[in-house]
Parts: sequence; C-alpha cells; structure tokens
Amino acid sequence: MDTLTWMDVALQKADDSLKIGEVPVGCLFVYDNKVIAIGNNTVNETRNATRHAEINCIDQVLKFCKEKDLNYKNVFPNIDVIVTVEPCIMCTSALYQLQVRNIVYGCANDRFGGCISVFEVPKLYNSETKVIGGVKGDVAMALLKEFYKGTNPNAPESKVKKDRKSTKCSSTESV
Repeated sequence: MDTLTWMDVALQKADDSLKIGEVPVGCLFVYDNKVIAIGNNTVNETRNATRHAEINCIDQVLKFCKEKDLNYKNVFPNIDVIVTVEPCIMCTSALYQLQVRNIVYGCANDRFGGCISVFEVPKLYNSETKVIGGVKGDVAMALLKEFYKGTNPNAPESKVKKDRKSTKCSSTESV
C-alpha cells in the first residue's frame, strides 16, 4: 500500500473517534507493509491526558513484540507512523526516542505540534527519522473543525468554551 492509502485508513479511525466524542486523530504503525497498531485518542474515555493515538499505538507495538518474541529496539526503526494530525511535542519525542523510520502526518498542529509547528523536537535528536507533513491535511483539518464546533462534554467547567461563534480552528490533539 502507499502512503495515501494508509492515510485513508488513519482518517477513517479519526472519523470513528469523532463519532464517539474524542478528538479526531487516527494513527497507524506500519511494519513490513502491515498495520501492527491502529489507534486513536482515548483522552476523554480514560480521563488521561497522555492517551494520544501515538501512545496507544506504541503500547500495541510493545505487546506485538512480546507476543512475537521480537526485540522492540529492532522493530521501531522499521516502523512508518501514519497519523492524521502532526504529533504533539510529547508524542514526537516518544517517536524520536524509539527511532521510528518515518512520521507521516496530515494537518499541522499549531497549538502543540512537535515536528515543526510549535517546537521542532527533531532538532534535539541525532536521528534518521524522516517527517512528511500535509498528506490529506485538508481532510484531517475538516474532522478537527467538526469536533471543535461543539463543546467537549468532558472538559473541566473552567475550560468549557462559552462562546462558539468563531469557526476558526486550531489543530490539536489535547483537550
């Protein structure tokens, strides 16, 4: 499969997330041209702000490695991460520490982006990881805008937006 096809799968996962009230971010970890992890944000479901799509996929890869008796240090450098929104600083750092091969994302994350938008995590690492942004970014951004039209029912009262007149949207993975 090619990057555009993989991104379509990630976008479907993001759309599924939107339907259940999570920030619509979908993520795939592809290894040997097979999806070994697929995830979405579960921040609202778990009430844990660290449960981003990428972190959930990392957990799945570690489980995959254990089940297949593989060393994760040999697996992660051969993984292509396909994610609908630029990973946040936390997730980008984790992906760089694990030395994934590629990070391919859809739209920019102008509030928390760790690849280039807010903070350039890659500058902290001597890494072979390649980053490609803007793959079907318009579709990913449309999902985010749809999510942010409403009010997050799980947001603390002090964080709930009172006036939602503006249709301007900042891409974000955090709530």
